[in-house]
Amino acid sequence: MKLFRFDGELSTLATLFLKVSVTFIALASFFGAAGAVMGNLLLLKLHPYLFFVGFGNLAILLLNRYLTAAIYPELKIDPSRQLGYISVILVALVMITISIVMDWPLLKALTGLLLMGVVSGPLREIFTTLSIPRIWKEVSVRYYICDVLFLLVANLGLLTLGLKESFPELKLIPFFVTQSSYFLGSSFPLSISVMGFLYTYAWSRSSRRELAKRLFSLWFYVFVGGVLFFLIVILLENYLSMMMISHSLLFGVMSLLGSFAYYLYNFYKGKFHHPALAFLLSGLALLFATSAYGIMNIYFLKGTHFGVVPPLSPNRMWIYHSHTHAALLGWITFSFIGMIYIVVPSIKRSNSLETLRSELALSALLDDRAMKRAFRQLTLLLLSATAILIGFFLENTPLLGFSGFVYGCSVYYLAVNLRD
Repeated sequence: MKLFRFDGELSTLATLFLKVSVTFIALASFFGAAGAVMGNLLLLKLHPYLFFVGFGNLAILLLNRYLTAAIYPELKIDPSRQLGYISVILVALVMITISIVMDWPLLKALTGLLLMGVVSGPLREIFTTLSIPRIWKEVSVRYYICDVLFLLVANLGLLTLGLKESFPELKLIPFFVTQSSYFLGSSFPLSISVMGFLYTYAWSRSSRRELAKRLFSLWFYVFVGGVLFFLIVILLENYLSMMMISHSLLFGVMSLLGSFAYYLYNFYKGKFHHPALAFLLSGLALLFATSAYGIMNIYFLKGTHFGVVPPLSPNRMWIYHSHTHAALLGWITFSFIGMIYIVVPSIKRSNSLETLRSELALSALLDDRAMKRAFRQLTLLLLSATAILIGFFLENTPLLGFSGFVYGCSVYYLAVNLRD
């Protein structure tokens, strides 16, 4: 990564984002795999922070901004500023690593404060450039803007978590500020990003655009509102409400999965086999698995107070781990790889966002060789992700270690496949 030879071009910045992002995810996978095999609690504790602090913030600060600016050109991209974001995220990763290795929770709080400062910059720029009615007019932009807002809240959660761990007797910090709630809050903006992307580059281009717009507008309120209300009923420990909301979201995911599969069938039949769309379909399938594991998690959670560690009895913790890993390794990572297979080649093609704004975004921007390799990558990722879920069920640490290593290598292959 030639940071000191940065030429100021958008295509160079997009390539750098690609390399850094896949490195963060791969490292998180390697650390998780090594932690499982060696029984190293430090690595097991560190690896989700690498994912969320590194990739989670970078995806919203850079990739999300490309998607928003592709719709509203006045939100100009400053490659030098985005290079600064990458540098700050690297510093934040060093800080969070030191805080966990040395058990310095106050440094964790400072990391959250640093990230809040970084995220507030683009958020302020968005709201001073675009009016609220203009933002609300575009369905996909509603999703993209909420991502940045929720990322700010997630980083606030990291700040308060560090303060709570530093001053456990401090009564000002709410009881629901836990490590699990921080991870949940950090995954939320990433999930919303994917929903906005699916609308922009799939349903909004379908023959039934108006119907798709209405349905995705409704889904925005159901998905965002449902998840937020779900957090409230968890805190209230209202079991019936948790089950009702989780099943409603599950049916919504099933509708998305079925309709996207139909869209993909028509796209493949009339155009070509686009690997990015296959990644997005796989992500939705694993979101379905995430929702199903989540319902099982709630079922066995009954009677357990929020924040209790472990949240489930030891013989059922495989459900909890399967739920979280199906979400992170499956739904989020698969979907973002699909998004990157569209966004990065589009930017490299024109050194601008023009291709992303046009119908060419879903054209054959990759050569046949790269597309075939992308499908092989998808196959390895599906096999290794499935093996990880089986490994949790069987409590088989060698399987977890091997499949986690293969998964990390398969993710990093994205940078190799798009290097030309």
